[in-house]
Amino acid sequence: MALRRSGEGGRRGSASTLVIVGLANPGDEYAGSRHNVGADAVRTLAQRRNARLVLERRQRALSVTIPTTRGPVTLAVPITYMNESGAALPPLLKRTSLEDLTRLIVAHDDLDLEPGRLQLKFGGGLAGHNGLRSIAQVLSTHDFGRLRIGIGRPVHKEQVTDYVLQRPTGARKAALRADVERAADALEALVDSDFDAAQRQINAGRD
Repeated sequence: MALRRSGEGGRRGSASTLVIVGLANPGDEYAGSRHNVGADAVRTLAQRRNARLVLERRQRALSVTIPTTRGPVTLAVPITYMNESGAALPPLLKRTSLEDLTRLIVAHDDLDLEPGRLQLKFGGGLAGHNGLRSIAQVLSTHDFGRLRIGIGRPVHKEQVTDYVLQRPTGARKAALRADVERAADALEALVDSDFDAAQRQINAGRD
């Protein structure tokens, strides 16, 4: 993949080899919802690595940098609402000295993939996702990595908003939690190997 630079000058801070951002809406009322699976996967990965996400108000995100065999990796969850997710990116990328957007991965829910399906991709369309749209607007490019976490679609199109914001109960809650764990597995594959190798593994369903 060719390098793509975000164009922001005056960078400072410790360099990260990879920055993974999980999207969500903040607040207890949205906790456990389908829309929050990206952030939940990032939080799960942090827990597995015995790391704690810390609030960085200037960055408008919770974040932590973890050591890995491939270098420091920063995990982050914006504290903005989903449609303002991009606001966290400029200060986050500045602090982590990340200029190569092939090393930025955004984990997010995806209506176009069935529950249990994952896809790691670089660039492409936004599929109507407000969090991705906000990030693309701020970075002035669609060229960044995404981990798409399938949540499926409701039966009726007009139910999409309620569907993504719902907190499933019972068996559906357990299934969503299992999907979050699988997404965290996929992020671990990405942390431990290069993008192309992780993409082959994840997209083949061996995450």
